[in-house]
Amino acid sequence: MARAHIKPSRVRESLLAYLFLLPALVVLSIFTFWPIGFSFVLSFFKWDFRNMKNPYFYGLGNYKEILKFDYPVKFPFYKGLIYSVLYILLSVLFLLVIFAIVEMLGKKKLDWKKVIFVAAYLILLVLYGTSMAHLNMGRLLVFLVASAGLLTWGWRGKIVSSKLLSDHAWLGFVIWLVTYVLFEFRFTAGFNGQSYGIVDFLIDASEKNLFFKALVNTTYYVILTVPIGLSLALLIALLLNSIEKFKAFFRTVFFIPFVTSVVAVSLIWKWIFNDDVGLLNYILVSMGLQPVKWLKDAKWTIPTVSIVSIWRHVGYNAMIFLAGLQNIDTFYYEAAEVDGANSLQKFFKITWPLLSPTTFFLLIVSVIGAFKVFQEVFTLYDGLPGPYGNSGMTMVYYVFDLFYRQQRMGIASAAAYLLFLVILVFTFIQYRVGDKVVEYVS
Repeated sequence: MARAHIKPSRVRESLLAYLFLLPALVVLSIFTFWPIGFSFVLSFFKWDFRNMKNPYFYGLGNYKEILKFDYPVKFPFYKGLIYSVLYILLSVLFLLVIFAIVEMLGKKKLDWKKVIFVAAYLILLVLYGTSMAHLNMGRLLVFLVASAGLLTWGWRGKIVSSKLLSDHAWLGFVIWLVTYVLFEFRFTAGFNGQSYGIVDFLIDASEKNLFFKALVNTTYYVILTVPIGLSLALLIALLLNSIEKFKAFFRTVFFIPFVTSVVAVSLIWKWIFNDDVGLLNYILVSMGLQPVKWLKDAKWTIPTVSIVSIWRHVGYNAMIFLAGLQNIDTFYYEAAEVDGANSLQKFFKITWPLLSPTTFFLLIVSVIGAFKVFQEVFTLYDGLPGPYGNSGMTMVYYVFDLFYRQQRMGIASAAAYLLFLVILVFTFIQYRVGDKVVEYVS
């Protein structure tokens, strides 16, 4: 009986809620959901200036055309992927080996299970190094399976305690990243001058396909911009949080670039980067350094765009960090002072862990925003993708060029969905990692 009386009221409440949401849903459907769905359908059609009035179904032709190489690549994608997966496994195993050794040294006691694990990894590494000259696909798969098996045994056998891994998650990530880079760039250099790995494939592919050129440039921009930008923002937030006077003034000063027009910001920086009368080169020359051709040298294209983007977004990120810092209860710091903790210990044991949700949010937003970089490149280089060689070709610029300049709407829609797929993969990885390292305090 109670359910019979409650159910109609819940239905009425739900209908009322949907009625309030209806205007927003209608606007989203017209301006967001419909364009997204239409562009996805459009990505399977041949629609360009030649077929403007009669587009026809093209299937996966647009996607194949995007991924088509002008010249053959040195080695296939699957081969580079297998090598990179092997390097990832070897670097994770190296991380477990380091933590296992540290754990034994901390306890001052030999653990034969850990000793066997370390010895097995060293044997695997030696065998791999000695087999590089005659490493075919069959042997490569054997090493891949052996590495995966050793990692599974070490993980399930709890070679390293989960507490040690969680307490030093960020240090572990740095160790893994450095080790993976060393594997990728040191041990990919095979014999006869041939290199392998997914990074080598992308670098080679970027010279033979414009989409991969845009992907490599954008990834380089993300790697360069996001860590530096977030680190500077955190430093600014810590400084703002420590001062008492003029805090509102400095917050406004740092936040102004974010709300300023991107075109205006880029034009100002275009003058700063000028070879002859630019402020940046004037400072370099006054310090006894050689001037840099910021806007004319292709190797400086992505760093130049990164400088502008970091300067523009650092204030916004700093304000979000500052809000996160002010939400940390002072009780934790007072308790740490009673225990005799210094400033560095407070940061790494209190501030950094409790700030991890804010850091995680900014990391997600910054990575997604960085993959969509366009306006800075367009303004700095007068509508061109860099000075020469498509050095400033980014993913969004690639879509823009296909759609507006070449009038190839179908293939531009396909490129936009490939960009969506790339962002989705990076976001998924960040969420999976974030579940392990982010600490939420209720």
